[in-house]
Amino acid sequence: MPEIPDLALPDHPRLAENITHFARALRKAGLPIGPGRTLDAIRAVEAAGFTDKRDFYWTLHACFVSHPQHRQTFAQLFRLYWRDPQYMEHMMSMMLPAIRGVQEERVAEAAEKRAAEALLDGADQPAPEREEEQGEETKIEVDASLTMSEEERLRSLDFEQMSTEEIARAKRMLAKLTLPVKPMPTRRRQASPRGARIDAARTLRAAMRNGGEIRDLARHVPRTRWPALVALCDISGSMSQYSRMVLHFLHAVANEKGAGWAKVHAFTFGTRLTNISRHLANRDVDQALAAAGAEARDWEGGTRIGDCLHDFNRDWSRRVMGQGAVVLLITDGLDRGDPAALEHEVQRLHLSARRLIWLNPLLRWQGFAPRARGIAAMLPHVDSFRAGHSIATIEDLAQALSRPEDQGEKSRLMAMLNA
Repeated sequence: MPEIPDLALPDHPRLAENITHFARALRKAGLPIGPGRTLDAIRAVEAAGFTDKRDFYWTLHACFVSHPQHRQTFAQLFRLYWRDPQYMEHMMSMMLPAIRGVQEERVAEAAEKRAAEALLDGADQPAPEREEEQGEETKIEVDASLTMSEEERLRSLDFEQMSTEEIARAKRMLAKLTLPVKPMPTRRRQASPRGARIDAARTLRAAMRNGGEIRDLARHVPRTRWPALVALCDISGSMSQYSRMVLHFLHAVANEKGAGWAKVHAFTFGTRLTNISRHLANRDVDQALAAAGAEARDWEGGTRIGDCLHDFNRDWSRRVMGQGAVVLLITDGLDRGDPAALEHEVQRLHLSARRLIWLNPLLRWQGFAPRARGIAAMLPHVDSFRAGHSIATIEDLAQALSRPEDQGEKSRLMAMLNA
């Protein structure tokens, strides 16, 4: 619980309305709160009283928090809503951080930005103050004619070239992207009156219940299931920024309802392989990636692609790729290990996956050629080879998934490799 000063009672308190507004902000931040819990909170505060700050905090906490991962969001929202007299300015400063070089002036804690967005949702910015000396209101005109062109520029901008404010905006854009996928037909069947094939077994069973008389023909169709998505992200020094942005996108895909994916698995590798899939289940993206970064201790370190893929094929392939998984490999392919061993592991990974899509930020260079030994060893064993350095290239992933024949830049680079 954060440090909270004494709460002063107003002369004409509107406590029920404030608690209702606070509950709405919690719901926008992701907590499962409905009208029933809001009424319970109002009654609980009425019974417990509104004289002690800790009693008030824990009374609302008992009514609104039902999962450990919601505690951080509740604490941040409570601090902003019930304590800070300048909480609007405080939240605006977090939403639009000051730029000094390429570093943020203040790094928001986990769940803090999400709490700010929940409280600012639908709120207007304070109106400009009057200047009494001039005797008339100050009018502010906003020219939005270049808004779309600025958004298009941000979509094509390299992640490494973005400022802190542009990175924050890019993350919000990535959180709105979707990655649709089509279900896969299986060998199993399910009953359907419009099925093209006759279900002989069900037809005969129904006939036996009617003295052997066949009255209707039972039909069936192939049963479908959703594939899993497996992402292998290179977090070495040259790839750390790109992988961070891709993980933001994967977090949005993992928490999107109705996206179609059976499961989303994420692994990071540099000098060792780390499974961070369980952290993606946390709805708060800042808290999820902070926990993932704490577990993956080889951020911005060296690169051992072949050894890490060997560990994945040996320890995790059968666990996460048994349902026709689609694999995203995010790496630049610059490996100093044995090219033959790397080629063997990539080929083994390709044989286990339904589709293997390689995202390489080096494709942003117009004169890119597969001259590195690691890239030359990996390229023949991927289904699609695409760039992964901007928001636009992440959006193009949907095309690679919807079109099985899509190879990206693989055909052109394979021609260069075989020349």
